Amino acid sequence: MNKRDELLKDVPMLNINDKNFDKELEFALWSTDSSSDYSNDRDRPYNGQPHTVDGIRGKTEVKGLTMRDVKDCLIKAILKSSLYKGKDEAWRTQDVYNVDLSKIDPLALAQNLIVSIEKMMGIYPNIPKD
Repeated sequence: MNKRDELLKDVPMLNINDKNFDKELEFALWSTDSSSDYSNDRDRPYNGQPHTVDGIRGKTEVKGLTMRDVKDCLIKAILKSSLYKGKDEAWRTQDVYNVDLSKIDPLALAQNLIVSIEKMMGIYPNIPKD
């Protein structure tokens, strides 16, 4: 088996004639290809792409932050996700009231939260070396 075939052996093939093709295609397009696609149990494996929170990157424990730090990370993530025009450190908690939360992509918010936490922990970019 060549390298390409080896890489593709676990990739599910979709059948366009299948009656559930539309749903399967939509799922495949949104899939992170990890167990997180099917479950959010805390004990699920970190088997997503290594550079994502569903992969090895997600195994990192949050250390050295206070609850206020985590709140600040959330506020920063909300502002960044809304394309807030202020500087990274020039914001006030009340600035979130100027944000239309209905226009924020929830997955962008989650990603910005993770990045904010990694930055505050001093480990950003927390990406596997290999």
